[in-house]
Amino acid sequence: MRRIQIYDTTLRDGSQGEGVNFSLQDKLLITERLDGLGFDYIEGGFPASNEKDTQYFQRVAGLKLKHVQVCAFGMTRRRGLRAADDPGIKALLGANTGVITLVGKTSAFHVTEVLRVTLEENLAMISESVGHLCEAGRKVIYDAEHFFDGWKLNPEYALSTVRAAAEAGAELIVMCDTNGGSMPEEIAAITREAIARLSVPVGIHCHNDCELAVANSLSSLDAGAVQVQGTINGLGERCGNADLVSVIANLAVKKAGYQALHDGAVEHLTELSRFVYETANLRMPPNQPFVGLSAFAHKGGMHVHAIARATASYEHIAPERVGNARRILVSELSGRSNIKAVVNEREVGDDPKLMDAILARVVELENQGYQFEAAQGSFDLLAKKVAGTFRSHFERKNFRVNVETDHTGNPITEATVKLHVGEQVRHEVAEGDGPVNALDAALRKALDGHFPNLAQMHLVDYKVRVINSEAGTAAGVRVVIESRDADEVWGTVGVSENIIEASWIALVDSFEYKLCKDESKHAANR
Repeated sequence: MRRIQIYDTTLRDGSQGEGVNFSLQDKLLITERLDGLGFDYIEGGFPASNEKDTQYFQRVAGLKLKHVQVCAFGMTRRRGLRAADDPGIKALLGANTGVITLVGKTSAFHVTEVLRVTLEENLAMISESVGHLCEAGRKVIYDAEHFFDGWKLNPEYALSTVRAAAEAGAELIVMCDTNGGSMPEEIAAITREAIARLSVPVGIHCHNDCELAVANSLSSLDAGAVQVQGTINGLGERCGNADLVSVIANLAVKKAGYQALHDGAVEHLTELSRFVYETANLRMPPNQPFVGLSAFAHKGGMHVHAIARATASYEHIAPERVGNARRILVSELSGRSNIKAVVNEREVGDDPKLMDAILARVVELENQGYQFEAAQGSFDLLAKKVAGTFRSHFERKNFRVNVETDHTGNPITEATVKLHVGEQVRHEVAEGDGPVNALDAALRKALDGHFPNLAQMHLVDYKVRVINSEAGTAAGVRVVIESRDADEVWGTVGVSENIIEASWIALVDSFEYKLCKDESKHAANR
Protein backbone atom coordinates (compact mmCIF):
# COMPACT_ATOMS: atom_id res chain seq x y z
CA MET A 1 0.00 0.00 0.00
CA ARG A 2 1.42 3.40 -1.01
CA ARG A 3 0.79 6.14 1.51
CA ILE A 4 -0.09 9.37 -0.30
CA GLN A 5 0.54 12.69 1.44
CA ILE A 6 -2.56 14.91 1.32
CA TYR A 7 -1.65 18.60 1.14
CA ASP A 8 -4.56 21.02 1.50
CA THR A 9 -4.34 24.58 0.21
CA THR A 10 -7.98 25.59 0.70
CA LEU A 11 -7.00 28.39 3.06
CA ARG A 12 -4.55 29.96 0.60
CA ASP A 13 -5.11 28.87 -3.01
CA GLY A 14 -8.80 28.13 -2.40
CA SER A 15 -9.40 31.59 -0.95
CA GLN A 16 -8.34 33.08 -4.29
CA GLY A 17 -11.52 31.77 -5.88
CA GLU A 18 -14.17 34.30 -6.82
CA GLY A 19 -16.67 34.79 -4.00
CA VAL A 20 -14.54 32.91 -1.44
CA ASN A 21 -13.55 34.75 1.72
CA PHE A 22 -12.54 33.05 4.96
CA SER A 23 -12.46 34.87 8.27
CA LEU A 24 -9.64 34.16 10.70
CA GLN A 25 -12.00 32.01 12.77
CA ASP A 26 -13.11 30.15 9.62
CA LYS A 27 -9.51 29.27 8.85
CA LEU A 28 -8.88 27.97 12.35
CA LEU A 29 -12.06 25.85 12.33
CA ILE A 30 -11.18 24.31 8.95
CA THR A 31 -7.64 23.60 10.19
CA GLU A 32 -9.00 21.65 13.16
CA ARG A 33 -11.45 19.72 10.98
CA LEU A 34 -8.73 18.69 8.50
CA ASP A 35 -6.39 17.69 11.32
CA GLY A 36 -9.08 15.44 12.78
CA LEU A 37 -9.37 13.50 9.52
CA GLY A 38 -5.63 13.00 9.11
CA PHE A 39 -4.62 15.52 6.46
CA ASP A 40 -0.83 15.67 6.30
CA TYR A 41 -0.25 19.33 5.42
CA ILE A 42 -2.31 22.54 5.50
CA GLU A 43 -1.11 25.59 3.64
CA GLY A 44 -2.26 28.28 6.03
CA GLY A 45 -1.59 31.36 3.93
CA PHE A 46 0.97 33.88 2.70
CA PRO A 47 2.25 35.70 5.80
CA ALA A 48 3.73 38.58 3.78
CA SER A 49 0.48 39.38 1.96
CA ASN A 50 -2.07 40.42 4.63
CA GLU A 51 -2.64 40.87 8.35
CA LYS A 52 -5.20 38.05 8.56
CA ASP A 53 -2.67 35.44 7.45
CA THR A 54 -0.10 36.82 9.87
CA GLN A 55 -2.64 36.47 12.70
CA TYR A 56 -3.53 32.97 11.53
CA PHE A 57 0.01 31.72 12.06
CA GLN A 58 0.07 33.31 15.51
CA ARG A 59 -3.25 31.71 16.50
CA VAL A 60 -2.73 28.29 14.89
CA ALA A 61 0.33 27.75 17.06
CA GLY A 62 -2.04 27.59 20.03
CA LEU A 63 -4.24 24.84 18.58
CA LYS A 64 -3.71 21.31 19.83
CA LEU A 65 -3.21 19.73 16.42
CA LYS A 66 -2.52 16.00 16.49
CA HIS A 67 -1.37 15.13 12.98
CA VAL A 68 -1.30 17.88 10.40
CA GLN A 69 1.71 20.09 9.70
CA VAL A 70 0.89 23.73 8.96
CA CYS A 71 2.86 25.33 6.14
CA ALA A 72 3.60 28.98 5.46
CA PHE A 73 3.58 29.84 1.76
CA GLY A 74 5.80 32.35 -0.01
CA MET A 75 7.97 33.15 -3.02
CA THR A 76 11.68 33.04 -3.76
CA ARG A 77 13.67 36.17 -2.97
CA ARG A 78 13.33 39.24 -5.13
CA ARG A 79 15.97 39.96 -7.71
CA GLY A 80 18.84 42.08 -6.45
CA LEU A 81 18.28 41.16 -2.78
CA ARG A 82 20.00 38.67 -0.55
CA ALA A 83 17.61 36.02 0.74
CA ALA A 84 18.38 37.10 4.31
CA ASP A 85 17.27 40.67 3.49
CA ASP A 86 14.11 39.84 1.53
CA PRO A 87 10.92 40.91 3.41
CA GLY A 88 8.97 37.91 2.10
CA ILE A 89 11.59 35.44 3.29
CA LYS A 90 11.68 37.15 6.68
CA ALA A 91 7.89 36.88 6.95
CA LEU A 92 8.06 33.15 6.18
CA LEU A 93 10.55 32.59 8.97
CA GLY A 94 8.48 34.83 11.26
CA ALA A 95 5.45 32.55 10.81
CA ASN A 96 7.35 29.97 12.89
CA THR A 97 6.05 26.93 11.01
CA GLY A 98 8.14 23.81 10.78
CA VAL A 99 7.40 23.55 7.05
CA ILE A 100 7.64 26.29 4.43
CA THR A 101 6.29 25.95 0.90
CA LEU A 102 8.26 28.07 -1.52
CA VAL A 103 7.12 28.78 -5.07
CA GLY A 104 9.47 29.64 -7.91
CA LYS A 105 9.54 29.97 -11.67
CA THR A 106 10.14 26.88 -13.81
CA SER A 107 9.26 28.06 -17.29
CA ALA A 108 11.95 29.95 -19.20
CA PHE A 109 9.15 32.03 -20.77
CA HIS A 110 7.92 33.22 -17.36
CA VAL A 111 11.46 33.90 -16.15
CA THR A 112 12.34 36.23 -19.03
CA GLU A 113 8.92 37.70 -19.93
CA VAL A 114 7.10 37.92 -16.57
CA LEU A 115 9.78 37.96 -13.88
CA ARG A 116 12.13 39.84 -16.23
CA VAL A 117 15.38 38.30 -14.97
CA THR A 118 17.99 36.16 -16.64
CA LEU A 119 17.74 32.38 -16.55
CA GLU A 120 20.87 32.28 -14.38
CA GLU A 121 19.51 34.82 -11.88
CA ASN A 122 16.32 32.77 -11.48
CA LEU A 123 18.38 29.71 -10.60
CA ALA A 124 20.26 31.75 -8.00
CA MET A 125 16.99 33.10 -6.54
CA ILE A 126 15.71 29.53 -6.13
CA SER A 127 18.91 28.09 -4.69
CA GLU A 128 19.64 30.92 -2.26
CA SER A 129 16.04 31.15 -0.99
CA VAL A 130 15.71 27.42 -0.35
CA GLY A 131 19.17 27.26 1.17
CA HIS A 132 18.52 30.15 3.55
CA LEU A 133 15.28 28.58 4.82
CA CYS A 134 16.91 25.17 5.28
CA GLU A 135 19.83 26.72 7.17
CA ALA A 136 17.23 28.26 9.49
CA GLY A 137 16.03 24.74 10.31
CA ARG A 138 12.89 24.67 8.19
CA LYS A 139 11.65 21.81 6.05
CA VAL A 140 11.10 23.17 2.52
CA ILE A 141 8.57 21.97 -0.03
CA TYR A 142 9.33 23.57 -3.39
CA ASP A 143 6.37 24.35 -5.68
CA ALA A 144 7.60 24.48 -9.27
CA GLU A 145 5.16 26.92 -10.86
CA HIS A 146 4.22 26.27 -14.52
CA PHE A 147 6.28 23.09 -14.32
CA PHE A 148 4.55 21.18 -17.13
CA ASP A 149 4.35 24.13 -19.51
CA GLY A 150 7.98 24.91 -18.75
CA TRP A 151 9.02 21.29 -19.31
CA LYS A 152 7.26 21.17 -22.68
CA LEU A 153 8.93 24.46 -23.71
CA ASN A 154 12.47 23.77 -22.46
CA PRO A 155 12.81 20.55 -20.44
CA GLU A 156 16.49 21.01 -19.60
CA TYR A 157 15.95 24.44 -18.08
CA ALA A 158 12.85 23.28 -16.21
CA LEU A 159 14.89 20.40 -14.82
CA SER A 160 17.70 22.77 -13.79
CA THR A 161 15.29 24.87 -11.68
CA VAL A 162 13.98 21.95 -9.63
CA ARG A 163 17.47 20.49 -9.31
CA ALA A 164 18.60 23.85 -7.90
CA ALA A 165 15.86 23.62 -5.27
CA ALA A 166 16.66 19.98 -4.44
CA GLU A 167 20.41 20.56 -4.19
CA ALA A 168 19.79 23.54 -1.88
CA GLY A 169 17.85 21.30 0.52
CA ALA A 170 14.18 21.10 -0.63
CA GLU A 171 12.80 17.75 0.53
CA LEU A 172 10.00 17.56 -2.03
CA ILE A 173 9.47 19.03 -5.50
CA VAL A 174 5.84 19.73 -6.39
CA MET A 175 5.10 19.84 -10.12
CA CYS A 176 2.42 22.46 -10.82
CA ASP A 177 0.07 22.49 -13.80
CA THR A 178 -0.58 26.15 -13.07
CA ASN A 179 -2.57 26.98 -16.20
CA GLY A 180 -4.55 23.74 -15.97
CA GLY A 181 -4.03 22.97 -19.64
CA SER A 182 -2.16 19.66 -19.59
CA MET A 183 -3.64 16.28 -20.49
CA PRO A 184 -3.48 13.19 -18.24
CA GLU A 185 -1.13 11.34 -20.58
CA GLU A 186 1.27 14.32 -20.59
CA ILE A 187 1.16 14.57 -16.82
CA ALA A 188 1.96 10.88 -16.42
CA ALA A 189 4.82 10.84 -18.92
CA ILE A 190 6.51 13.97 -17.55
CA THR A 191 6.08 12.79 -13.95
CA ARG A 192 7.91 9.55 -14.76
CA GLU A 193 10.72 11.40 -16.51
CA ALA A 194 11.10 13.94 -13.69
CA ILE A 195 11.25 11.17 -11.07
CA ALA A 196 13.94 9.40 -13.07
CA ARG A 197 16.08 12.55 -13.22
CA LEU A 198 15.62 13.90 -9.68
CA SER A 199 17.11 12.78 -6.38
CA VAL A 200 14.09 13.80 -4.25
CA PRO A 201 10.42 12.70 -4.35
CA VAL A 202 7.81 14.69 -6.26
CA GLY A 203 4.25 15.88 -5.66
CA ILE A 204 1.50 17.14 -7.96
CA HIS A 205 -0.54 20.39 -7.96
CA CYS A 206 -3.18 20.75 -10.70
CA HIS A 207 -5.65 23.43 -11.70
CA ASN A 208 -8.97 22.61 -13.31
CA ASP A 209 -9.15 24.79 -16.42
CA CYS A 210 -9.79 21.77 -18.68
CA GLU A 211 -11.85 19.99 -15.97
CA LEU A 212 -9.03 17.47 -15.65
CA ALA A 213 -7.45 18.44 -12.33
CA VAL A 214 -8.60 15.29 -10.53
CA ALA A 215 -7.71 13.03 -13.48
CA ASN A 216 -4.31 14.70 -13.85
CA SER A 217 -3.59 14.37 -10.14
CA LEU A 218 -4.44 10.66 -10.19
CA SER A 219 -2.31 10.16 -13.33
CA SER A 220 0.69 11.72 -11.60
CA LEU A 221 0.19 9.62 -8.47
CA ASP A 222 -0.04 6.47 -10.59
CA ALA A 223 3.24 7.54 -12.23
CA GLY A 224 4.99 7.80 -8.86
CA ALA A 225 4.19 11.16 -7.20
CA VAL A 226 3.99 10.85 -3.40
CA GLN A 227 2.00 13.99 -2.55
CA VAL A 228 -1.15 15.56 -3.99
CA GLN A 229 -2.06 19.19 -3.45
CA GLY A 230 -5.54 20.61 -3.88
CA THR A 231 -8.50 22.20 -2.13
CA ILE A 232 -11.72 20.99 -0.54
CA ASN A 233 -14.47 21.11 -3.19
CA GLY A 234 -11.97 22.32 -5.80
CA LEU A 235 -12.14 25.95 -4.65
CA GLY A 236 -9.63 28.25 -6.29
CA GLU A 237 -8.84 30.86 -8.89
CA ARG A 238 -10.46 30.71 -12.35
CA CYS A 239 -11.87 27.16 -12.65
CA GLY A 240 -10.42 26.06 -9.33
CA ASN A 241 -7.94 23.47 -8.12
CA ALA A 242 -8.01 19.71 -7.93
CA ASP A 243 -10.89 18.73 -5.64
CA LEU A 244 -9.28 16.80 -2.80
CA VAL A 245 -12.66 15.31 -1.88
CA SER A 246 -12.80 13.50 -5.22
CA VAL A 247 -9.07 12.72 -5.25
CA ILE A 248 -9.25 11.10 -1.80
CA ALA A 249 -12.47 9.21 -2.60
CA ASN A 250 -10.94 7.79 -5.77
CA LEU A 251 -7.73 6.80 -4.00
CA ALA A 252 -9.49 5.18 -1.06
CA VAL A 253 -12.54 3.63 -2.71
CA LYS A 254 -11.97 3.20 -6.43
CA LYS A 255 -8.25 2.52 -6.83
CA ALA A 256 -6.22 -0.30 -5.31
CA GLY A 257 -2.94 0.03 -3.44
CA TYR A 258 -3.29 3.50 -1.91
CA GLN A 259 -3.69 4.84 1.61
CA ALA A 260 -4.68 8.39 2.55
CA LEU A 261 -5.88 10.11 5.73
CA HIS A 262 -6.83 8.26 8.94
CA ASP A 263 -8.74 4.99 8.89
CA GLY A 264 -12.44 5.74 8.55
CA ALA A 265 -11.90 9.35 7.45
CA VAL A 266 -13.33 8.72 3.96
CA GLU A 267 -16.77 8.18 5.48
CA HIS A 268 -16.67 11.81 6.62
CA LEU A 269 -15.96 13.32 3.18
CA THR A 270 -19.56 14.43 2.61
CA GLU A 271 -19.65 16.05 6.04
CA LEU A 272 -16.30 17.78 5.36
CA SER A 273 -17.38 19.03 1.94
CA ARG A 274 -20.59 20.55 3.29
CA PHE A 275 -18.79 22.02 6.30
CA VAL A 276 -16.42 23.96 4.04
CA TYR A 277 -19.26 25.17 1.79
CA GLU A 278 -21.21 26.30 4.84
CA THR A 279 -18.18 27.99 6.40
CA ALA A 280 -17.42 29.83 3.15
CA ASN A 281 -21.14 30.71 2.75
CA LEU A 282 -21.20 29.03 -0.67
CA ARG A 283 -23.93 26.97 -2.29
CA MET A 284 -23.04 23.31 -2.77
CA PRO A 285 -23.45 22.09 -6.38
CA PRO A 286 -25.98 19.25 -6.09
CA ASN A 287 -24.22 17.20 -8.79
CA GLN A 288 -20.77 17.25 -7.17
CA PRO A 289 -19.31 13.73 -7.48
CA PHE A 290 -19.33 11.50 -4.40
CA VAL A 291 -20.66 14.09 -1.94
CA GLY A 292 -23.31 16.13 -3.78
CA LEU A 293 -26.97 15.95 -2.84
CA SER A 294 -27.72 14.44 -6.26
CA ALA A 295 -24.68 12.15 -6.45
CA PHE A 296 -26.84 9.15 -5.48
CA ALA A 297 -30.28 10.55 -6.36
CA HIS A 298 -32.54 8.54 -8.68
CA LYS A 299 -35.45 10.06 -10.57
CA GLY A 300 -36.23 8.00 -13.68
CA GLY A 301 -38.71 5.18 -13.05
CA MET A 302 -36.56 2.56 -14.80
CA HIS A 303 -33.55 3.53 -12.67
CA VAL A 304 -35.49 3.36 -9.42
CA HIS A 305 -36.95 -0.03 -10.35
CA ALA A 306 -33.43 -1.33 -10.96
CA ILE A 307 -32.07 0.22 -7.75
CA ALA A 308 -34.80 -1.53 -5.77
CA ARG A 309 -33.50 -4.86 -7.10
CA ALA A 310 -29.76 -4.15 -6.98
CA THR A 311 -28.23 -0.83 -5.93
CA ALA A 312 -25.12 -1.49 -8.02
CA SER A 313 -27.25 -1.26 -11.15
CA TYR A 314 -27.03 2.55 -11.10
CA GLU A 315 -24.51 3.30 -8.32
CA HIS A 316 -20.76 2.87 -8.75
CA ILE A 317 -20.24 2.66 -4.97
CA ALA A 318 -22.43 2.50 -1.89
CA PRO A 319 -23.08 6.14 -0.89
CA GLU A 320 -22.31 5.34 2.74
CA ARG A 321 -18.65 4.74 1.78
CA VAL A 322 -18.21 8.52 1.52
CA GLY A 323 -20.82 9.53 4.09
CA ASN A 324 -23.54 10.30 1.55
CA ALA A 325 -27.04 8.84 1.23
CA ARG A 326 -29.28 7.46 -1.50
CA ARG A 327 -32.29 9.59 -2.48
CA ILE A 328 -35.34 8.54 -4.49
CA LEU A 329 -36.96 11.51 -6.22
CA VAL A 330 -40.61 11.89 -7.10
CA SER A 331 -41.59 13.76 -10.26
CA GLU A 332 -43.58 13.46 -13.46
CA LEU A 333 -40.79 11.16 -14.71
CA SER A 334 -41.40 8.73 -11.85
CA GLY A 335 -42.75 5.24 -12.12
CA ARG A 336 -44.50 3.14 -9.53
CA SER A 337 -41.09 2.13 -8.17
CA ASN A 338 -40.33 5.75 -7.17
CA ILE A 339 -43.63 6.08 -5.37
CA LYS A 340 -43.26 2.73 -3.64
CA ALA A 341 -39.72 3.53 -2.48
CA VAL A 342 -40.66 6.90 -1.04
CA VAL A 343 -44.11 6.04 0.28
CA ASN A 344 -42.92 2.93 2.06
CA GLU A 345 -40.52 5.11 4.00
CA ARG A 346 -43.54 7.07 5.21
CA GLU A 347 -45.68 4.07 6.23
CA VAL A 348 -48.58 4.57 3.83
CA GLY A 349 -48.57 1.00 2.59
CA ASP A 350 -47.79 -1.16 -0.44
CA ASP A 351 -50.94 -1.04 -2.57
CA PRO A 352 -50.31 -0.93 -6.38
CA LYS A 353 -53.55 0.97 -7.01
CA LEU A 354 -52.63 3.48 -4.33
CA MET A 355 -49.18 3.89 -5.86
CA ASP A 356 -50.73 4.59 -9.25
CA ALA A 357 -53.15 7.10 -7.73
CA ILE A 358 -50.34 8.94 -5.94
CA LEU A 359 -48.27 8.99 -9.13
CA ALA A 360 -51.22 10.37 -11.11
CA ARG A 361 -51.65 13.15 -8.58
CA VAL A 362 -47.92 13.97 -8.69
CA VAL A 363 -48.03 14.22 -12.49
CA GLU A 364 -51.14 16.41 -12.32
CA LEU A 365 -49.58 18.82 -9.83
CA GLU A 366 -46.24 18.97 -11.61
CA ASN A 367 -48.11 20.04 -14.75
CA GLN A 368 -49.31 22.99 -12.66
CA GLY A 369 -45.74 23.86 -11.68
CA TYR A 370 -45.20 21.87 -8.49
CA GLN A 371 -41.94 20.06 -7.85
CA PHE A 372 -41.53 17.53 -5.07
CA GLU A 373 -37.80 16.77 -5.32
CA ALA A 374 -36.98 19.34 -2.61
CA ALA A 375 -40.40 19.13 -0.93
CA GLN A 376 -40.54 15.80 0.85
CA GLY A 377 -42.91 17.24 3.44
CA SER A 378 -45.49 18.23 0.83
CA PHE A 379 -45.17 14.86 -0.88
CA ASP A 380 -45.75 13.06 2.40
CA LEU A 381 -48.97 15.03 2.93
CA LEU A 382 -50.03 14.39 -0.68
CA ALA A 383 -49.59 10.64 -0.21
CA LYS A 384 -51.63 10.69 2.99
CA LYS A 385 -54.40 12.71 1.30
CA VAL A 386 -54.62 10.30 -1.64
CA ALA A 387 -54.59 7.36 0.78
CA GLY A 388 -57.33 8.98 2.88
CA THR A 389 -55.24 8.95 6.06
CA PHE A 390 -54.67 12.69 6.36
CA ARG A 391 -56.46 14.66 9.07
CA SER A 392 -56.11 18.44 8.94
CA HIS A 393 -55.15 20.07 12.24
CA PHE A 394 -56.63 23.45 11.33
CA GLU A 395 -58.72 25.01 8.59
CA ARG A 396 -58.09 28.36 6.99
CA LYS A 397 -61.02 30.77 6.80
CA ASN A 398 -59.04 33.71 5.42
CA PHE A 399 -55.79 35.64 5.67
CA ARG A 400 -54.62 39.10 4.76
CA VAL A 401 -51.18 40.70 4.43
CA ASN A 402 -50.69 44.47 4.54
CA VAL A 403 -47.45 46.31 3.74
CA GLU A 404 -47.04 50.03 4.39
CA THR A 405 -44.31 52.43 5.42
CA ASP A 406 -43.93 54.48 8.57
CA HIS A 407 -43.06 58.20 8.66
CA THR A 408 -39.35 57.40 8.11
CA GLY A 409 -40.02 55.28 5.02
CA ASN A 410 -39.32 51.95 6.68
CA PRO A 411 -41.70 49.16 5.59
CA ILE A 412 -44.10 47.64 8.11
CA THR A 413 -45.62 44.25 7.29
CA GLU A 414 -48.69 42.96 9.10
CA ALA A 415 -50.48 39.63 8.61
CA THR A 416 -53.95 38.64 9.81
CA VAL A 417 -55.12 35.01 9.83
CA LYS A 418 -58.50 33.51 10.73
CA LEU A 419 -58.55 29.76 11.38
CA HIS A 420 -60.81 27.00 12.63
CA VAL A 421 -58.82 25.06 15.23
CA GLY A 422 -60.96 22.28 16.60
CA GLU A 423 -64.19 23.92 17.83
CA GLN A 424 -62.60 27.36 18.08
CA VAL A 425 -62.19 30.20 15.61
CA ARG A 426 -58.85 31.96 16.07
CA HIS A 427 -58.35 35.45 14.63
CA GLU A 428 -54.79 36.74 15.11
CA VAL A 429 -52.57 39.57 13.87
CA ALA A 430 -48.76 39.71 13.82
CA GLU A 431 -46.00 41.86 12.36
CA GLY A 432 -42.91 40.51 10.63
CA ASP A 433 -39.84 41.42 8.62
CA GLY A 434 -41.72 40.49 5.45
CA PRO A 435 -44.95 38.83 4.31
CA VAL A 436 -43.82 35.26 4.99
CA ASN A 437 -42.34 36.09 8.38
CA ALA A 438 -45.53 37.92 9.35
CA LEU A 439 -47.74 35.03 8.19
CA ASP A 440 -45.56 32.59 10.11
CA ALA A 441 -45.87 34.68 13.27
CA ALA A 442 -49.67 35.08 12.92
CA LEU A 443 -50.14 31.38 12.25
CA ARG A 444 -48.12 30.48 15.33
CA LYS A 445 -50.21 32.84 17.48
CA ALA A 446 -53.43 31.27 16.16
CA LEU A 447 -52.19 27.75 16.96
CA ASP A 448 -50.52 28.65 20.23
CA GLY A 449 -51.94 26.63 23.11
CA HIS A 450 -53.21 23.86 20.85
CA PHE A 451 -49.85 22.59 19.52
CA PRO A 452 -46.98 23.64 21.84
CA ASN A 453 -44.48 21.46 19.92
CA LEU A 454 -44.59 24.00 17.05
CA ALA A 455 -42.17 26.06 19.11
CA GLN A 456 -39.48 23.52 18.10
CA MET A 457 -39.99 24.26 14.38
CA HIS A 458 -38.08 26.99 12.56
CA LEU A 459 -38.05 28.16 8.94
CA VAL A 460 -34.48 28.03 7.62
CA ASP A 461 -34.79 28.77 3.89
CA TYR A 462 -37.21 30.33 1.42
CA LYS A 463 -36.92 30.11 -2.37
CA VAL A 464 -39.06 31.58 -5.15
CA ARG A 465 -38.97 30.45 -8.77
CA VAL A 466 -40.96 31.93 -11.66
CA ILE A 467 -42.63 29.08 -13.56
CA ASN A 468 -43.75 30.70 -16.83
CA SER A 469 -41.63 33.82 -17.23
CA GLU A 470 -43.20 34.66 -20.59
CA ALA A 471 -46.31 35.75 -18.68
CA GLY A 472 -44.39 38.66 -17.16
CA THR A 473 -45.74 40.00 -13.88
CA ALA A 474 -48.74 37.64 -14.14
CA ALA A 475 -46.47 34.58 -14.17
CA GLY A 476 -47.04 31.73 -11.77
CA VAL A 477 -44.47 31.24 -9.03
CA ARG A 478 -43.29 28.23 -7.07
CA VAL A 479 -42.29 28.77 -3.45
CA VAL A 480 -40.22 26.20 -1.57
CA ILE A 481 -39.84 26.57 2.19
CA GLU A 482 -37.30 24.57 4.18
CA SER A 483 -38.05 23.98 7.85
CA ARG A 484 -36.38 22.09 10.65
CA ASP A 485 -36.85 20.89 14.18
CA ALA A 486 -34.55 18.96 16.50
CA ASP A 487 -34.91 15.76 14.47
CA GLU A 488 -35.28 16.58 10.81
CA VAL A 489 -35.11 19.07 7.93
CA TRP A 490 -37.98 19.04 5.42
CA GLY A 491 -39.19 21.01 2.43
CA THR A 492 -42.68 22.06 1.39
CA VAL A 493 -43.93 23.67 -1.84
CA GLY A 494 -46.72 25.98 -2.96
CA VAL A 495 -47.68 27.22 -6.44
CA SER A 496 -49.86 30.18 -7.39
CA GLU A 497 -49.92 33.28 -9.58
CA ASN A 498 -49.90 35.17 -6.28
CA ILE A 499 -46.60 34.90 -4.44
CA ILE A 500 -48.27 35.41 -1.03
CA GLU A 501 -50.77 32.61 -1.74
CA ALA A 502 -47.96 30.29 -2.89
CA SER A 503 -46.06 31.10 0.28
CA TRP A 504 -49.15 30.42 2.41
CA ILE A 505 -49.65 26.98 0.79
CA ALA A 506 -46.02 26.01 1.45
CA LEU A 507 -46.16 27.43 4.98
CA VAL A 508 -49.32 25.53 5.90
CA ASP A 509 -47.82 22.30 4.54
CA SER A 510 -44.77 22.85 6.72
CA PHE A 511 -46.90 23.22 9.86
CA GLU A 512 -49.09 20.23 8.95
CA TYR A 513 -46.06 18.03 8.24
CA LYS A 514 -44.56 18.87 11.63
CA LEU A 515 -47.81 18.05 13.43
CA CYS A 516 -48.34 14.80 11.48
CA LYS A 517 -44.85 13.48 12.07
CA ASP A 518 -44.99 14.31 15.77
CA GLU A 519 -48.29 12.42 16.06
CA SER A 520 -46.77 9.40 14.30
CA LYS A 521 -43.74 9.51 16.57
CA HIS A 522 -45.94 9.74 19.67
CA ALA A 523 -48.09 6.82 18.50
CA ALA A 524 -45.00 4.68 17.84
CA ASN A 525 -43.70 5.35 21.35
CA ARG A 526 -46.92 4.37 23.12
